[in-house]
Amino acid sequence: MKEHCAEPGRYRRQGFPEAVYGPGKTTPQIISIGKELSKGSGPVLVTRLEERDFKKIKKHFRGCSYNKTAKLAVLKEDVALKRSAPPGRYICVVTAGTTDMPAAEEAAAIAEALGNNVQRIYDVGVAGVHRLIKHETRLTKASCVIVCAGMEGALASVVGGLVGCPVIGVPTSVGYGVSFGGVSALMSMLNSCAANVCAVNIDDGFGAGVIASLINRDGGK
Repeated sequence: MKEHCAEPGRYRRQGFPEAVYGPGKTTPQIISIGKELSKGSGPVLVTRLEERDFKKIKKHFRGCSYNKTAKLAVLKEDVALKRSAPPGRYICVVTAGTTDMPAAEEAAAIAEALGNNVQRIYDVGVAGVHRLIKHETRLTKASCVIVCAGMEGALASVVGGLVGCPVIGVPTSVGYGVSFGGVSALMSMLNSCAANVCAVNIDDGFGAGVIASLINRDGGK
């Protein structure tokens, strides 16, 4: 009986690949799953993978790469995806602070692995909102904006009020006591007055990257 259920066909059916969730898996399991997924089309991704574990598995995959901040490994790239990126279209990934970067980089790296052009705008939270306004033109021309914010999560609503495209809020587990590990930010994003704001789960950069990719690919605005 197999210890895992890898599905190489998901990319062909849905346009995005199955990703391997790294925590809780042994190195041999990740290698085995990665090789099985490599038989299919699309990139092969491992999320939340520690750098020490990547160093153990990289010799088994030619041309693999690792984003240290995102803890994302790409075991197999899809060059055709990068060549087919929608011309002139891009996804903006925005953070309130530098501590939100792990979730933001996961979202950005996932979107890039799926063939999208990504522009990063980091450290523009509401405590220094003047920094955000300087990027208004870039934001308004994006097909989708991912906003990663902890504390009260207000940045998603601010961005939502500036742009006419979908805004995907990623609440992060950053903040003091009553932020409840990202729950306060999640509630703020779900209660946003900006009708174009939606939210994924706490720290779910992966989900945000996939959804933004689908929006960018299928037309966005």
